[in-house]
Amino acid sequence: MIEMVIEQRRRDLGGGLQIGRVLPFAKQRMVGPFVFFDHMGPIDLAPGIDRSVDVRPHPHIGLATVTYLFAGDVTHRDSLGYEQSIRPHEVNWMTAGSGITHSERFEHARAHGDHLNGIQAWVALPTGCEEIAPSFSHHSGSDLPQWDEAGVAGQLIAGSAYGLTAGAATHSPLFYAHLEVEQGATAEIPGGYSERALYIAKGAVEVDGRCYEAGKMLVVGAPASSVQALEQSTIMVLGGEPVGERFIYWNFVSSSKDRLAQAASDWKAGRMKLPDADDEEFIPLPDEPAPFAPAIS
Repeated sequence: MIEMVIEQRRRDLGGGLQIGRVLPFAKQRMVGPFVFFDHMGPIDLAPGIDRSVDVRPHPHIGLATVTYLFAGDVTHRDSLGYEQSIRPHEVNWMTAGSGITHSERFEHARAHGDHLNGIQAWVALPTGCEEIAPSFSHHSGSDLPQWDEAGVAGQLIAGSAYGLTAGAATHSPLFYAHLEVEQGATAEIPGGYSERALYIAKGAVEVDGRCYEAGKMLVVGAPASSVQALEQSTIMVLGGEPVGERFIYWNFVSSSKDRLAQAASDWKAGRMKLPDADDEEFIPLPDEPAPFAPAIS
């Protein structure tokens, strides 16, 4: 049973970098702990692209960012000193906790040109973990279990599902997987979690006798257990257990309005370390309403 259909809203992050925003949505702010879900691209990046396309240094608190690529190459830098390129079928898992800043740059595309296509999700940390020390980990190979059966090739990105567990350390029960489904094949939507959804990154699928095309997230109820591909399709399945109400302001997530206000003040006053000591091209705090007034865009 489909409880809600969410269609991506196209956004320009600056410099021509296009994303499709799915979560948060006015009527569905979260799915389990997933509080943010962006489809980056698909977009072709020409050799010599301007640095305005890069995602400049910016801060986070109270969440983990999960970056996963279908195509392309992105260079991550953060205030802990990590610099890590991410490539297709790899995962960058950055736990912001009490506070971290990072940038995402297209160094490979600048030198060679590139085709970018991927997903960045935010996972809200449970209340007892919102202020843990920030950390970063990169995952590939055996950290991301794969399977191929009956027309479905899958890769587990995070959490536990399909009898498998991915390598990234998570702080609440969740699952997140990438499925490539051949035309006519049927893929299982993992059970055992309170909230579940699937996002159609490419192709078209049938659920409960209805057709849904790329760019849509389907929030599914307990009875839903499978999806059939009407053509070769790329599907992301995700969900988990709720972590409670979360407020969102800009790049900050917290259960506390006061904590959001403090984070905004810290960033505006320059009290949060940048990824590069000499990097002055950071993203400024936006001129928006009070930090505790969540914006859905």
